[in-house]
Amino acid sequence: MRVLLLCVGRLKAGAERDLVARYLDRAKAGGRSLGLSGFDTIELSESSARRPDDRMVEEGSAILAAIPAGASVACLDPRGRSLSSEDFSARLGSARDGGTSASCFIIGGADGLAPAVRARADLLLAFGAATFPHQLVRVMLAEQIYRSTTILSGHPYHRA
Repeated sequence: MRVLLLCVGRLKAGAERDLVARYLDRAKAGGRSLGLSGFDTIELSESSARRPDDRMVEEGSAILAAIPAGASVACLDPRGRSLSSEDFSARLGSARDGGTSASCFIIGGADGLAPAVRARADLLLAFGAATFPHQLVRVMLAEQIYRSTTILSGHPYHRA
């Protein structure tokens, strides 16, 4: 199963970009034996529309167009569910075991996700009640994906 991060906006060179690359490279290496591949990031352009609702709709159209057919979709959303690392990895493993071709994790733009994107999601996922910058959310997501590969493989990286 292919793992894909769809993100509105681009990470500039720096610590966050380096951390995302490091975690996704680690996930790639460990994911092969688990039937997981890709670990690709698609960066979508931020909308230049004047109104926030118009920006969300425009970005939402780009997000929906980038989701592969038959993919499972998890959207990062502050109103979503908080999952333990074990539950996060169990969902990834279940999607893989269920024959899903791709698992997409979506980080929307600064104005949030369009209702159509939220409706397409199989899971709305929150990393707690606090608000984090998009750059850090991307790092945390990449780390959780890597952690999932270690949990699924029984590697000791994950400790309580």
